[in-house]
Amino acid sequence: MNRGHTPYGYRIEKGKAVINQQEAERLRQIYTGYLSGLSLVRSAKAAGLTLTHSSVKNMLQNQRYLGDDFYPQIVEKDLFEAFEIERQRREVRWHGRRATHKREEIEVPTRFRMREAEEQYVDPYKQAEYLFSLIEEGDSSPINTENNSGRL
Repeated sequence: MNRGHTPYGYRIEKGKAVINQQEAERLRQIYTGYLSGLSLVRSAKAAGLTLTHSSVKNMLQNQRYLGDDFYPQIVEKDLFEAFEIERQRREVRWHGRRATHKREEIEVPTRFRMREAEEQYVDPYKQAEYLFSLIEEGDSSPINTENNSGRL
């Protein structure tokens, strides 16, 4: 039977899942760190792991840590449930705060014109900076219609 990826905190020995005590302790530290007020990433870092927010969240929401027919229990149900309650509380608070931000409307110009280049630099960075400085917002018609081939 293929069980796929073995969750953090376990190892497979002779076809059975057993607890990796060092990893299980780190896992419990992440739960308690989060419940003490740390972010998901910081609680993992405090336990000695470098993980992304979503990786820690997915790890801590894994119900296998409560134990099942294959995996022995690593985390007490009270700790697991306390984490989920706190996670939901923070999520509501975060989403509520994010929703109250006013988005500033920014008008992005879509038409530009460029004055004719009168100088040429040997340094390509200076040349690019100079040419960029010639760009102006406006309609797309050229300022100088004479000899406007786009070349220097």
